[in-house]
Amino acid sequence: MEEGNNSGVTKFELHSLPGPQELQLFYFAFFTLFYLSIVLGNLLIVVTIISDPVLHTPMYFLLSNLSLIDVCLSTFSTPKMIVDFLMEHKSISFEGCMTQLFFQHVFGGGEMMLLVAMAYDRYVAICRPLHYVAIMSVQKCTGLVVGSWVIGVLHSGSQLFFIVNLPFCGPNKVDSFFCDLPLVVKLACTDIYVLQILLLSYSIVMAVCSFVLLMISYSVILVTVRRRSSAGMAKARGTLTAHVTVVILFFGPSIFIYSWPSDNFPVDKVLSIFYTVFTPLLNPLIYALRNKEVISAMQKLKSRLVSS
Repeated sequence: MEEGNNSGVTKFELHSLPGPQELQLFYFAFFTLFYLSIVLGNLLIVVTIISDPVLHTPMYFLLSNLSLIDVCLSTFSTPKMIVDFLMEHKSISFEGCMTQLFFQHVFGGGEMMLLVAMAYDRYVAICRPLHYVAIMSVQKCTGLVVGSWVIGVLHSGSQLFFIVNLPFCGPNKVDSFFCDLPLVVKLACTDIYVLQILLLSYSIVMAVCSFVLLMISYSVILVTVRRRSSAGMAKARGTLTAHVTVVILFFGPSIFIYSWPSDNFPVDKVLSIFYTVFTPLLNPLIYALRNKEVISAMQKLKSRLVSS
């Protein structure tokens, strides 16, 4: 452990996935491929939506912003994890650790709110179709996206305000591949019981409330869809299935991590990897491969690029 002028920790030691050097090289190649797939897959969705006027609708506007957040969510920690597979000593500076904590909650909180906005969009489209254009105006969609980012920043800033002023004098070992809130807070050399309960409860309440709100919204939508049997409702049912799948995959690991006892590190580490690496890749697969409009737009984009 290194100490600064005020006997504070200047570095944290990170613990990535265990294994011999050969396995670390496999991890490096495997997660590099995954990360590139996340970035390229999500950016492809963004470019496709921008390039095709047919997709200039509120639902796809929100989807393109979800793809951007997914790229950001995986970028705050995955490149560092990939590089560490080649390093014998895995560490991160105190400032870098605080930066990871900040952006983790900015992007995580922002994505929670954006998923709520997408559920609201589907609710209006299915339950109030005659008023959809008036309700989901450009101003409303922009406000929902900006509001998601603002809530993410406020959520993260309130967490970081308490953490950055904690005294860290040892130990400095974080049993994860990035600085995760529960693991970092418990390293403070002071009584953090009340603060730990406060911070974790804040994250859990935000995640659980958002998840419950989403499930209620989709339940109402599902009831509405079942009462109608038109071709449009069949399409809505497919879209609804994709949305619910993404919600479960996103909220499941995050709620489990923050509600599970902090001494179950192996479970937390696996779920953290799923949350930051696999979920951002599953989102474009679920939305794109199940959506004929997106696939058609991608084919048009490919044709224009080939012809040019």
